[in-house]
Amino acid sequence: MPWLEVSLRVSREVVPAAEEALQSLGALSVTLQDDADVPVLEPGPSSTPLWPVVQVRGLFEHTADRAAILVGLQQLPGADRSAHVEWREVGDEDWARAWMDRFEPMRFGRRLWVVPSGMSIPPGPDQVAVRLDPGLAFGTGTHPTTALCLAWLDAHDVSGKRVIDYGCGSGILGIAAALLGAARVDSVDNDPQALDATADNAARNSVSGRIHCWSPERFAAGPADIVLANILAGPLVELAPRLIGLVGSGGRIVLSGLLEEQVNEVATAYQPACEAVTSATLDGWARLELQIR
Repeated sequence: MPWLEVSLRVSREVVPAAEEALQSLGALSVTLQDDADVPVLEPGPSSTPLWPVVQVRGLFEHTADRAAILVGLQQLPGADRSAHVEWREVGDEDWARAWMDRFEPMRFGRRLWVVPSGMSIPPGPDQVAVRLDPGLAFGTGTHPTTALCLAWLDAHDVSGKRVIDYGCGSGILGIAAALLGAARVDSVDNDPQALDATADNAARNSVSGRIHCWSPERFAAGPADIVLANILAGPLVELAPRLIGLVGSGGRIVLSGLLEEQVNEVATAYQPACEAVTSATLDGWARLELQIR
């Protein structure tokens, strides 16, 4: 089945807003590509350097309403010029191949890696490899919000903990938590395709016994030690009572998918039940760590 791809040319500063807009309009994935021939050399671990002009590409179901997507993008500088917005139909194999051409092992923090098929990581003590190939469920570690969450997991002891990955996508965060020693991971998503991808990826990483997949309607859980939610600021605010109720006293809520300027708004939604512990940013995106009082 073909998929619909929209690409728009924007400046580096507009990229976070363009990504958020495409996701809010229903994009299944968002990728970034150089719009010229400007090399980015030797990026640091977990960094996502950007070019001066970037092609931001959103992948949609082929039945998506092009007119509605254009209307939703009109406020973005660059997207307001029709010459900067392009459409094309993309087959499953072409899309996956394009991803693999750009996808390499990535390290997050000291020991956590995301590794595609047929590739290996440098030898070293305590290395943890999440085996993951690109799929239609968003989440391979390339996006700053995913990178921020993976770096948090690498830096914290999750051994024996119960973890909830709310809005699991590909399952990458929950699988990483399981590989780092979490006793149980509940992966929740309203997209059946994401749940299928999570189950498949869990089996590939030999952690199926600790990964449990749920739709939001079917998920009824006792207190968890950690809740991870990499979504968008609006849903994170709306879900605040729900996510707070999933965590036991002293537990942590790690939120990402929000822009830097949205941190205070999201933190306010979780008060007074939570106190902010830390925040971190990467390329205009932010991660917020909260603790239940």
